[in-house]
Amino acid sequence: MKACIDIGGTKVAVSLNTGAGLELLGKRSEPTIKTGSNDAVARQVIRMVDEACAEAGIPADKVQRAGVSSAGPFVLRAGMVELSTPNICGGMAGPARGLPNDWLTAPIEAPLRRRFAEVRVENDAVAALEAERRWGALQGYEHCAYVTWSTGVGMGLCVAGRVLRGKNGNAGHGGHMFVSDNDEALCGCGNIGDLEALVAGNAVARRFGSDAAALLQHAKAGDAAAAQTVDELCRVMGRALYNITALLDLQRISLGGSVFLHNAGYLLPRLDAEVKAHLPALTEGCELVPAGLGDKVGDYAALALLV
Repeated sequence: MKACIDIGGTKVAVSLNTGAGLELLGKRSEPTIKTGSNDAVARQVIRMVDEACAEAGIPADKVQRAGVSSAGPFVLRAGMVELSTPNICGGMAGPARGLPNDWLTAPIEAPLRRRFAEVRVENDAVAALEAERRWGALQGYEHCAYVTWSTGVGMGLCVAGRVLRGKNGNAGHGGHMFVSDNDEALCGCGNIGDLEALVAGNAVARRFGSDAAALLQHAKAGDAAAAQTVDELCRVMGRALYNITALLDLQRISLGGSVFLHNAGYLLPRLDAEVKAHLPALTEGCELVPAGLGDKVGDYAALALLV
């Protein structure tokens, strides 16, 4: 039995898998805990897994493998992953960011290893990349990426069939690169004006006083001011997609996350035009597509870590 755990800045989701196929049992989701001691998220995950077991009628001690797909970045302490996640750890950017804690990190791997015999923790975009390569829109592609545009912005990168991870498992944190000269927006990591601070779902609400869903709804309805704002967001996001295409010589980028998937028909042509507007020698032959697993990519990301 496997526990499939997805930790994001907005919610934590868990489910169980018997090892037979892709069926997920006992699925549940809660807002990510951001108060109390910094092991609160790990304790939340363990409680939710035990509750899923009770709902599915499975003895909790039968679930001994855990795949964890989590928003990063990560830091390693005694070889164990701790989260240094801007949308969870309030101590990174300080009180101005508005999170109700002063955590610099949140321990994850060590507490889970006291509960499970096997634990694998990966960045959520890397886990989603593995799911998309196994079951989704990136099947058969050796040079590819998964990019999520959601509460935050994350990337999973693959070159020559090898998933890139880096020294601490942080390769692909494109949300914290700079692609604009706008230095007015504070990211939860403490950067001012990085990609995530400018275009992430939570950044849109802070910058424009309207959540991303409402802004996109107005743009699609013909509101000229909203459309202009969205075009600027796509210009910035498109620069990031161009950058990884140019750096890695990609064949395909699979796009997911709530901001993108709920508005794919409107956003995709704008992002594609921005990428293809630059240096055809590097961008021709790279296509942008919606995630093949759609809004289920997060459900299967953690499972992909245990296959």
